[in-house]
Amino acid sequence: MSIRVNIFSPRIKQQIKDPDAVEVRGGTVGECLRDLVRQFPGTEAWLFNERGQLLRQVYVYVNAESAWKSDLAAPVKDGDTIIIASLITGG
Repeated sequence: MSIRVNIFSPRIKQQIKDPDAVEVRGGTVGECLRDLVRQFPGTEAWLFNERGQLLRQVYVYVNAESAWKSDLAAPVKDGDTIIIASLITGG
């Protein structure tokens, strides 16, 4: 299955050399995010904590609908679009 990932996170975009979107494979949101990490290992630190959970500032949407942070098992299908966005934090 081919899933498009649109990225609205400057730090993640920097890790993937700045394209707006990449193609990943997987049957769930978590599998797709893990495939993104497999393709671009530097993204892991900007997506997941040490327990493999999404970071608080990372938001994931499937076809413009929110995928709850705890639901990395949410299914996706061929042609779906995952959006990754992150809050800008700091002071």
